[in-house]
Amino acid sequence: MKFRVLGCSGGELPQHRTTCFLVDGKLAIDAGALTSSLSLSQLLKVDDVVLTHSHLDHVKDVPLLADLLAGRRTTPVRVHASTECARTLRKNIFNGKLWPDFTRIPSPGHPVMELRPFTTRRAFRAGGLRFQPVPVRHPVESVGFVVSKGRSSFAISGDTGPTTGFWRLVNQSAGIKALLVELSFPNALQRLADLSGHLTPQTLARELAKLDRGDLPILLYHLKPTHVPQLRREVAALRMPNLRILKVGDSFTF
Repeated sequence: MKFRVLGCSGGELPQHRTTCFLVDGKLAIDAGALTSSLSLSQLLKVDDVVLTHSHLDHVKDVPLLADLLAGRRTTPVRVHASTECARTLRKNIFNGKLWPDFTRIPSPGHPVMELRPFTTRRAFRAGGLRFQPVPVRHPVESVGFVVSKGRSSFAISGDTGPTTGFWRLVNQSAGIKALLVELSFPNALQRLADLSGHLTPQTLARELAKLDRGDLPILLYHLKPTHVPQLRREVAALRMPNLRILKVGDSFTF
């Protein structure tokens, strides 16, 4: 699997794009930076978008992508979302008021986009990959995934506070090459992190203690742009050599 970071921040400022990862050039995990990162020809190759949850920084380019691709594809882009997330997209975005309903445009039989709901514990396939979702802790329905292709896998936490099911799934899964974990706020904002369902460096350290393998690369994403300097200092203070903070443009092969 070829993995490329298009966006990895928990907010948007110059040099900071919201969460979006591109796999094998044709599948996106979350959609916070698709249209700001890829050319039209590259966007036309994206057949599947898999969403972790419905918050704006993770879904905002879904409607923008639909507008760009109208009249340019013969098959719809498949948007895979949990049942609650899919319901939110239908009700609050593709409602004909905030945005045209591209799940029915140009016609219900040949739309630009197709919403494909998944349940939060049942595996599904998208873009030639196997996704095993697991619920995590966030104010809205949010999931992490173990993503597999053949014998290789990686895991991504999605937006979450302290949780248990994600770590249980990771510990039970063979072939994991790397683990992407959210990190949002510095330790001084622990209460805000707890209320909003996010991690700080101190809660991250406690979460990583639930991991059976200590040799996995831990790739951190979703840092709030206004707190990056402090977060870098606090991550360094953890003295965990396998921690790496992602940046736009990073690429890996799993």
